[in-house]
Amino acid sequence: MWDLAIIGGGPAGSAAALRAKQLRPDARVLLLDKEDFPRDKACGDGIAAHCREELALLGLPDLIADYRPVQRLTVVSPGGVRVSATVARPNHVVPRKVFDARLVDAARARGVEVRRHRVRALDAHDDHIVIDGTVNARAVVAADGANSTVRRLIGIPATPEKHTAIAVRGYADLPAADDDAQLIAMQEDGWPAYAWSFPIGDGTANVGFGMLLPRLHATGLPGREVLHGRLAELLPHLPARDLRAHHLPLSPGRPRPGVGRVMLVGDAAGLINPLTGEGIYYALVSGRLAGEAAVQTADDPLPAYRRALGKALGRHLRTTDVLAWAAQSSGFIDAAIGTAAQRKEVFDLLVDVGLGAGTVPLPLAWAVARRWLLNGKR
Repeated sequence: MWDLAIIGGGPAGSAAALRAKQLRPDARVLLLDKEDFPRDKACGDGIAAHCREELALLGLPDLIADYRPVQRLTVVSPGGVRVSATVARPNHVVPRKVFDARLVDAARARGVEVRRHRVRALDAHDDHIVIDGTVNARAVVAADGANSTVRRLIGIPATPEKHTAIAVRGYADLPAADDDAQLIAMQEDGWPAYAWSFPIGDGTANVGFGMLLPRLHATGLPGREVLHGRLAELLPHLPARDLRAHHLPLSPGRPRPGVGRVMLVGDAAGLINPLTGEGIYYALVSGRLAGEAAVQTADDPLPAYRRALGKALGRHLRTTDVLAWAAQSSGFIDAAIGTAAQRKEVFDLLVDVGLGAGTVPLPLAWAVARRWLLNGKR
């Protein structure tokens, strides 16, 4: 009987494993993943300062210390408003092939058993879960991504298409002049849509383009043609290689955290920022909290996990839900970026909302709304 079985070895699953063993070194923790590590994962590779705080909580403050911090961020709004500034706390860009493998290795070093296994069935009993007829666990953490098998098995529907984005990611050689700043270039056509360039620090950058799935379908064109074409259009100086597409189940503001003894975390719970598509921070937070609940409230972990998740992210998720609704108007984003270009504290707050767990004070919301209205009248 395992105290905790985790399905999926990405940041969310590894965080759950690491936290469980951190709090209870004698806990029996099993980590299952359908692939061996290291393995590639289609992602923007951005590791925000908020993620480094989570790594420190997990006892891994230096996990990515060998990667160069990126000090600046440039954002171009759909209408062409541009802001470029030094971020309050630097971000990092670490390929997921490296980042995820390091987390799994750290979990293994802490005593977590790691196995390659593809989960196909769950059977719930009063005091445990049986996985594929052979693995018995008192609690299960589902960290198996956007197309979560576990989510389907426990009867929670997939994220609706209207809340799903699709993105394509690749890598490109980066001119030295562009090597010190992350770039987000938004596009009016098919909004919400944007391209990104995130320098890794080795002369290359993670580049990509993403948009909402309904907007892609509305073009009537093959997805590959649209995604690859718009990436090349927005970043013509950065021809991309190793392009891979992936779906992003965006948070609707109130994600369902699981059923019975099964807790959903990260992408499997639809925990992806609807404004930016950022998901690694949510993955680390939700995984950590699920690991805590599994070992601290073993008799009934889900209510404890639900409460902790609400306390950590509830107000923030409601904020991003409202902002995502407002951001359906590209004029709102123009107003927000325009305000950020004039006020550094607004720039810092938008970064905190987009990459961490920030919320928006009413005075700032009014300042952006006023600019939005004035722009509309003009």
